Amino acid sequence: MELIGSTLTATYARPKTSHFLPTISTMASSYRNTQPALAMHPSANQWRTSSYYKSSSAIPSPTSIRRDNLDLVRAKTMFYPSNRTVLTTRYTPDDWFKSNHSNYMESVSSRKSAERLRNDTIRLMQDREQITRRTQENTSKNIGERLNDIVFWKSELNHEIDNIVTETAALTEVKKRLERALAETEGPLQVSQECLYHREKRMSIDLVHDNVEKNLIKEVEVIKSCQEKMRRHLDQAIAQLAANRAAKHELDRDMSDKLTAQRIDDRCHHLRNTSDGIGYYRGIDRLDPAHSVPDSWSKFTDDNILHSQSQRAASHRLRDEIEILLSTTSNDMWNQFNSVNIEFTNRVSETADAKNSLQTHLAKTLQEIFQTEMLIESLKKALRDKECPLKVAQTRLEERTRRPHIELCRDNPHHKLVSEVREIEDTIHKLQQRLMEAEQTLQSLVKTKVTLEYDLSVKANSLFLDQEKCMSIRKTFPSMPRLVGYS
Repeated sequence: MELIGSTLTATYARPKTSHFLPTISTMASSYRNTQPALAMHPSANQWRTSSYYKSSSAIPSPTSIRRDNLDLVRAKTMFYPSNRTVLTTRYTPDDWFKSNHSNYMESVSSRKSAERLRNDTIRLMQDREQITRRTQENTSKNIGERLNDIVFWKSELNHEIDNIVTETAALTEVKKRLERALAETEGPLQVSQECLYHREKRMSIDLVHDNVEKNLIKEVEVIKSCQEKMRRHLDQAIAQLAANRAAKHELDRDMSDKLTAQRIDDRCHHLRNTSDGIGYYRGIDRLDPAHSVPDSWSKFTDDNILHSQSQRAASHRLRDEIEILLSTTSNDMWNQFNSVNIEFTNRVSETADAKNSLQTHLAKTLQEIFQTEMLIESLKKALRDKECPLKVAQTRLEERTRRPHIELCRDNPHHKLVSEVREIEDTIHKLQQRLMEAEQTLQSLVKTKVTLEYDLSVKANSLFLDQEKCMSIRKTFPSMPRLVGYS
């Protein structure tokens, strides 16, 4: 404590700063408190002023208590020299020298550890620098080899793309020929169908399934069969062109990916420690976005090339099939065309001989119409005859429902009356059905009569249809070169 002053009743003093040794190390041992707390004298509080107690009215910590106790003892010894012998010294000189020696040894040990760490760290940095440089060189070498692989597969892809483009162009040309040949078949088909349509105007006996109609139907079937084959091959050509384009698209996409990968790897191959654009990407080494391995990578491009080659082979086979198809279909249609013309000539001579038998059929039809009309009149009379018995039976049933109380009995006459009503109704129903059948038969006979009468008037028209209509339009059959797709 530093003495400030005193009065008759109080002494004023303030504590001095602690006499600690200066810190010579960063270790925790150099921060030891070398001033332990001294015992407080019971009468020490009487020398403190009221202002002193007000400033320390808060609950003191153990460290502050020890420091205050020490200050009290020191202040007390200043004013009472007779009590100085009572105090006991905290450290001895030996302790002081031992403390200094310990600090010296600790400093030496720390310096040696720091020197050893410095030497090891320099060695480690040199070794790691060499390892890093070698690893970077190997990585650059691997990227360069990867670039060579990409260049090789790019050349293979370019070659295959050229081949698939050439094959696609050839197939497109054959497809256009096939489309023209298919369009040319519409004319002969329309002629054959028109001949059939005109011959459908024949009535009754003229509507015979003769050789002309058979050959016309066969001609339509041959043309439709040829069209079906052409359409099927045309669909195959369209599908094959789509497959070729899909294969080319895969090749183009693979080529585009390889161009991108080459650009990226080329940039990576030329990156140096002094290059611009390098930076930290935390955690990128733990991220593995790879979709393939070297084997699957090369196999992917090889599969694309093999797939394109297989599509080219299929396209070439399809072109050969289309060429054969065009030649076959044109021959089939021409052969059938000649057969139909021969049958038309024979049928015209047969039509004139059939007119004499129509009068006999017409007479028989008129007789049958008369008999059917008589039958219808008989059925109508029979239906009228059943009306009165039905009325009687139903009236009897209605009257018997008025019997009073217990007399309203379901007796045998009741059952007979119910059976009679149902029997008459069933008879009427059957007669009505038969009347409807007779009327329908009469209508059919009348229709046949009209058909026969009309057939007699259209025989000349039938000959006109075969000779003038059909044979004239068949002269527009297309030529052989047009049927194979050449314009």
